[in-house]
Formats: sequence, structure tokens, C-alpha cells
Amino acid sequence: MDLTLPPKVTERAFARLHEIGAGDSGKALRVAVEGGGCSGFQYDISLDDPAADDVVLEGAGANAGERVVIDTVSLPFLENAVIDFTEELIGARFVIENPNATSSCGCGTSFSM
Repeated sequence: MDLTLPPKVTERAFARLHEIGAGDSGKALRVAVEGGGCSGFQYDISLDDPAADDVVLEGAGANAGERVVIDTVSLPFLENAVIDFTEELIGARFVIENPNATSSCGCGTSFSM
């Protein structure tokens, strides 16, 4: 029995997906963890088609129909993480606050455990 808790997705992240029309085009925000990067692991964030074995997190209310998908291999690395969207002077992007990461690099996409 798998007890891995999925990450949380903020309303701001779902709202951004709604703004860009991801759900209307049948796409979802895919968040994956891959080996590599300057700290050992890196996030791969893209718009993609959901796969049959993905964990699907769905928006509610005004953001119904928007989805974030995570493959089963990446899920344990993202347990209890928060997927958010931020707009800063350097640009707008989806960000991941991951309590499992013991360190990360300045780019925000690479981390170690």
C-alpha cells in the first residue's frame, strides 16, 4: 500500500494554468524529477498530456479542469511539496517548495536529498 502523500498545488498555480489555457487544450502541467542538475536531481516542468499511471491533481472552482500530473517514479521525491507560481522581477515561473530537499542551487530547479 503506497502511503506517499502527493504535493499540494496552490490556487495561484492552477489560476496560471487557466490563464494560459492548458486545460482547454487538454494539457496538464507535468512535474517530474530527473537525475542530473548541479545538485543531483532536477525538476522538469512542462505542459504535457496526462498518462494512464500519472497521479492527477485537479483544480476546483474557477480553475476546474486544470490539472497537474506527476509520474509514479517522481512522486516520492515530491511528497508534501508545494507547487506554486510566482512572478518576480527576473520573470514568472512555476516553483516547487520541497521539504525533502536537503539543499538546492540558485537556479531553483536542482536539488539534493
